Amino acid sequence: MSRRPPTRRHGTAWSRNPAILPVCVVVLVATLLAVSSLLVVPTADAALLEAGSAALAQGQTDAGAVWVTNVKGVIDPALAGYLVDLMTRAADAGAAALVVEMDTPGGLDSSMRDIIQAEIDSPIPIVFYVHPQGARAASAGVYILMGADVAAMAPQTNLGAATPVSLGGEMDAIMQAKVTNDAAAYIKGLATTHGRNAAWAERAVREAVSLTAEDAEQQNVIEFVAPDLPSLLQAVDGYVTTPKNLTLHTAGAPVKEVSMSWVKRFLHAIANPDIAYILMTIGVLGIIMEFSSPGLGASGVAGVISLILAFYSFQVLPVSLAGIALIVLAMILFVAEIKIQSHGILGIGGTAALIAGGLLLFDTSAPFLKVSWLVLVIAALIVLAFFTLVIRKVALATREPHATGTESLVGTTGVVISSLRPLGQVRLHGETWKARTEAGDLLRDEPVEVLRIEGLTLVVRRPGEQERAQEKQD
Repeated sequence: MSRRPPTRRHGTAWSRNPAILPVCVVVLVATLLAVSSLLVVPTADAALLEAGSAALAQGQTDAGAVWVTNVKGVIDPALAGYLVDLMTRAADAGAAALVVEMDTPGGLDSSMRDIIQAEIDSPIPIVFYVHPQGARAASAGVYILMGADVAAMAPQTNLGAATPVSLGGEMDAIMQAKVTNDAAAYIKGLATTHGRNAAWAERAVREAVSLTAEDAEQQNVIEFVAPDLPSLLQAVDGYVTTPKNLTLHTAGAPVKEVSMSWVKRFLHAIANPDIAYILMTIGVLGIIMEFSSPGLGASGVAGVISLILAFYSFQVLPVSLAGIALIVLAMILFVAEIKIQSHGILGIGGTAALIAGGLLLFDTSAPFLKVSWLVLVIAALIVLAFFTLVIRKVALATREPHATGTESLVGTTGVVISSLRPLGQVRLHGETWKARTEAGDLLRDEPVEVLRIEGLTLVVRRPGEQERAQEKQD
């Protein structure tokens, strides 16, 4: 009895190469873990927080409590929005003071000014504390410290420099002078208004000078040096701020720890040159993988999400179109390496373009807004391995012979169950087929090889018959 040729589905390249999916999952999990580690916000002194929480649990309200938060990293819109909102919430709750533990390399001028304006407008004392030991308040952090009601630092921390840098390419001499003069006047006004050393503040802008915590206290740049939060709250108790004339009552006050929401922490984390570069790379890789092996959709979705997050970062950071063009060129070269098989020449060119694109991705002279060399090298190695080990397997899988429908039967072998003279029947893959031979009769139980299929009839021959005929001719 005749049967319709079965359809044996090979599926997509994912199913033909099951090692691909675990590799991609590992890469995705590693990326998520790396991003998650950036979202961890250090907390305030544990003993003090425990005591403060106990005091609040005994029936005290937020009124009269000292609010404490910790911020770290570049001053960007997400961080500025959080601090501005927090100052408003603390004031509405009647907090005794808001202490912001800070560690920053600097940031955007607009975000910095939003924070300073909120400091000035706040009806409660705002204390900025450079903490922990080893932290710094550089660039925009200096201005924020000068605008605080109380400026404090931990030992082994530093303050400065505050010279403005370009976020849109190099400035000419006239523009640099204008920007520097404006920044010097701004920080000098902040320092003078708060009773601090305005001459040093101006030098921090014009001469890019820096100070240790102890020197900053001696030169009246800050008010206090304290090793930890409990010491700071004891030291500032009774201090009268300038120019608001607010008296701090912090000794023994309950402490309320507050932190950024996970959404703002995430937005703050991805507004980072290294993270933005990684997200863009993952996004392009995911989309290339989807086009190379369509069907599952996971890589395409992950790629689109990564690109959207990267574009958010690019809204905040000073992006260079030349850098983006080089990264796109790198991906094109990697794909071309798969299609053309240039024995690594295009792959090496793609790696070089990827590194160059990362170097030029952000058009700024600020070092903290550049992609680090470590990230560039690691990303280049991962991408090179990705295309060498993963995408190449997908490409090879797509070049495999079709294994669906009747085409899957050509070249397979079976056995004669009804002699072919020239028509008869053969058993193939456990099924009975009508068959025909073109080269002599085939007897029962003889092995046969399928040459082609005509309708529902298999055209068969003895295995190796063509090779034997070729040997006779030779």
